[in-house]
Amino acid sequence: MEIPDFQSLMLPVLRSSDAGEVHIADVVQRLGEEFSLNTEQLAHLLPSGRQTTFANRVHWAKSYLGKAGLIRLTRRGYFEITPAGQKLLAKPPPRIDINFLRQFPEFREFKASADRETPDQTQVVSASSLTPDEEIRRARDRIEDDLAAEILAKIVSAPPAFFERVVVRLVTAMGYGGSVSDAGQALGKSGDGGVDGVINEDVLGLDRIYVQAKRYGVDNSIGPGAIRDFFGALDQFKANKGLFVTTSTFTSAAKLTADGLSKRIVLIDGTRFARLMIQYDVGCRLEEQISIKRLDEDFFEV
Repeated sequence: MEIPDFQSLMLPVLRSSDAGEVHIADVVQRLGEEFSLNTEQLAHLLPSGRQTTFANRVHWAKSYLGKAGLIRLTRRGYFEITPAGQKLLAKPPPRIDINFLRQFPEFREFKASADRETPDQTQVVSASSLTPDEEIRRARDRIEDDLAAEILAKIVSAPPAFFERVVVRLVTAMGYGGSVSDAGQALGKSGDGGVDGVINEDVLGLDRIYVQAKRYGVDNSIGPGAIRDFFGALDQFKANKGLFVTTSTFTSAAKLTADGLSKRIVLIDGTRFARLMIQYDVGCRLEEQISIKRLDEDFFEV
């Protein structure tokens, strides 16, 4: 099964405290066993790399139960069920989720502040299964999807030489090629042998990456023949590494061909190229930065 969402964990988290005070780390371990999660699922990390996805969702389930007054924090890392929580478990519902928690005044007050709702709002709305920080990351991904599409459209509509310059900017931003000037002189200067450019893998030029750059429309896919031609060019230059970049896509046969060759050829299609540009701040700029902060438990240790 997949890692359960945080709302599916609310009732199990509440039940875990039915016997008294519990430590959140023990609850994470116990529920991992209860949901039969494998080692890979339990070890899956958030993009920040600071917490596992499953533990994060257990924490959010605990947090929402606390906002409804069903559990309370007792000391660092520990919580226990409240009389309201015990009353609920006496006749437990099949599921506890955000809509269910709206029946509790404490939770309605919390949501009124968080969602800018009026405290007496009783309308039941569809609630996301994502935790608040997962919603933020999902929104960021949607924004970056739109940005990647815009970037790709700009590159395709520009002259071919512009695509070569963008390749230079990206590979240098990624730490290859020394300076933009050095890489720019290398890219596009050969003009023969089926290779569009050569970029140093290190500043001294001890190792080189040979580049093929094809600015095609999104409907014009790169097939296996172009990959084999590029492989032949690498062989001619006695090169072991190649980078094939396109604004379009690679066919499945092209990918299989690249995987089966004796030389390492990395294929970067238009979508991945645009994503790398975003990652390395090429052709885009930071508009706004949002910081997500958490409680510093050490600060409140007395």
